[in-house]
Amino acid sequence: MSATMEEGLKWVTRGYGKGHVKLLHVRREGAVHTIKEYEVSTELTLATDKDYLAGDNSDVVATDSQKNTVYILAKHHGVTSPENFALLLTEHFLSKYLQVTATTVTIREYPWQRQVVDGRAHNHSFIFCPEVEHTCKVSRKRGELPEVWTGLEGMRLLKTTQSSFVNFVQDEFRSLPDMQDRIFSTVVSASWRYAGIQNIDFGKTWITVIKVIKDNFSGPAETGIYSPSVQNTLYKILKDVLIMQPEVLEMKLTMPNKHYFSIDLSKFQNVGTKHNDEVFHPVDKPAGNITATLGRRDLARARL
Repeated sequence: MSATMEEGLKWVTRGYGKGHVKLLHVRREGAVHTIKEYEVSTELTLATDKDYLAGDNSDVVATDSQKNTVYILAKHHGVTSPENFALLLTEHFLSKYLQVTATTVTIREYPWQRQVVDGRAHNHSFIFCPEVEHTCKVSRKRGELPEVWTGLEGMRLLKTTQSSFVNFVQDEFRSLPDMQDRIFSTVVSASWRYAGIQNIDFGKTWITVIKVIKDNFSGPAETGIYSPSVQNTLYKILKDVLIMQPEVLEMKLTMPNKHYFSIDLSKFQNVGTKHNDEVFHPVDKPAGNITATLGRRDLARARL
């Protein structure tokens, strides 16, 4: 059974896999247990397209087999980080199945933290703390080095002062006044690409990026740090990550401006106030959306 594609057509992309494979891995070291919960998605691209064109499944590694591979490799090799596990899976698919020419694995980690009870870390009890979600994507083609991206999502931050927005375009469409001191709130999303996979401590890089974001947003506990705009804060985060982490080639950062507007209480006679700096109206939508990707000028030279 064979078939050819119609003249004038070509594949832009093709692939298939198993989406959203849920995995909980427990590492038991005596009485102390450690857990990792992942949501794993796999995708394979085959050397031929006969499965699409002719319905010939002889080269197809079933998506159910891909799901089972996730569980079996987790059992045999353990789970340390999303990046290392994704690299393990991509290497396995390419080495075991010669008909596979490319593979991509994406992983989302669920944010479990060890519980602290009476000041002591609990041996086997955990609490779900959705402060930020850890994601990764590893793509690998046969004969080429893997491309590794780490991401974070859902980091919601807010500070009540040390933020302004002034001297922007004044025209007939403007209604927002200069804001010398405002609430600054955002939900950070970020992703960064690594130069390679040798001698990379993915966990350490993750912790460093989190710290850089918090330091540039919040500043010292007593004084804070001034932000003249979301754009300026965003640039400082990107710049510091690339300076501090030579293994990172480029980084994308998105910081929507989640607005909190002071409520006008002056219109309420006898009970209102002329000035209000305590009561605000949260406005999630619409939101200003500020984003940028910063990379190194010579990516080839920076590659490890």
